[in-house]
Amino acid sequence: MDNPFLVTIFKHMDFDTDIAIVGGGLNGPALGLALAQIGLRVTIIDRLDGQIRKAAGFDGRSYAMALTSTRLLQGIGVWDAVADHAQPMLEIKVTDGRAGEGPSPFFMHFDHAEIEEGPMGHMVEDRHLRHALMEAVASTKGITLMNGEDVTAQSVDASGVTLSFASGKTLRARLLVGADGRGSGTAARAGIKRIGWGYAQTALVCAISHEKPHGGVAHQFFMPPGPLAILPLTENRSSIVWSETAEAAERINALSDEAYLDILRPRFGDFLGEISLAGARYTYPLSLSLAHAMTADRVALLGDAAHGVHPIAGQGLNAGMRDVAALAEVIADAHRRGQDIGSVTVLDQYQVWRRFDNTALALATDSFKRLFSNDNPLLRMARDIGMAAINAMPGARRGFIREAAGLTGDLPRLMQGEAL
Repeated sequence: MDNPFLVTIFKHMDFDTDIAIVGGGLNGPALGLALAQIGLRVTIIDRLDGQIRKAAGFDGRSYAMALTSTRLLQGIGVWDAVADHAQPMLEIKVTDGRAGEGPSPFFMHFDHAEIEEGPMGHMVEDRHLRHALMEAVASTKGITLMNGEDVTAQSVDASGVTLSFASGKTLRARLLVGADGRGSGTAARAGIKRIGWGYAQTALVCAISHEKPHGGVAHQFFMPPGPLAILPLTENRSSIVWSETAEAAERINALSDEAYLDILRPRFGDFLGEISLAGARYTYPLSLSLAHAMTADRVALLGDAAHGVHPIAGQGLNAGMRDVAALAEVIADAHRRGQDIGSVTVLDQYQVWRRFDNTALALATDSFKRLFSNDNPLLRMARDIGMAAINAMPGARRGFIREAAGLTGDLPRLMQGEAL
């Protein structure tokens, strides 16, 4: 709805907020901070109580933030609060093999020195990133945080959307953004359906301490049941994302800490010396979930609400951050032009920008999972030869490094290090 006369009328209608964001995790607050910078009023609705968020300590969860994602965090004023706790990823080593047998002699090795921009990314613990986002939201004018509120209904009309809450409150906004995860109630209420399937795999996640320094090297070891990612944290610690069949993972997770480590050690190897658990451990089932659309009338989805992928490439949060940067840019440009920020015309720009990339990522991670999580000798030989070939070609290797750093494709301004 881009008629200038109508836009003028709608600007003066009684809205409680310009943008309502459902979801108080990581992507929702990041979008809120970006939009508040350009003078828009933002309300973030979080079903969790704020004290629960603040009380969260180290639980082993960490994120591999691509270079472009750290640029986004810098652009929204969060990175400086995180940087001292972030571990640069200087190299990535990808190998294939079986537990207890060591890696195959065929591998891929990516070194950040082959690109000019710096480290490919940083490992950031959830507790530090979440705290920095919460602090920034609390201190930013123009952002209202509604904690402990459950949305029960959303009603769209020509000019806006009205949310109803279990508490009896209502909220009227010009645009609704769903950042509420794979089971997105925002998407369901908007009539957006999903496609997806489970992998009969479960990720075992923890953090470990080890004797020897990791040197900023991230490792991805592909085994028949699933990949083992060893990702460097600050000091002599690493984050572990270890995929097993659902049945095996349930059995392993039920073990004592020492028995758990006894299962992990032959998979991990001894290249970092003796290992011990650092913090809690937990599991989550692995699946693919893709929304049929990223937008509906006055509704936009981002992050896992739009696309949940296998963690095999560590790109889930980075894809969500790219959604944040793209949606913020589309809204900012429309706002400056005096357009209705919730119009079909504006939201279509976001969907066209991000839909193909997110679908391609989902299909790529699905293909990687099927190629690497098996013990077929012909497939093993093919993937080993493929990895060796890529490693031997500087151009191909550099392309993979740039992909890991998030430097490929049509980058939003925030991910280029530019102002919104």
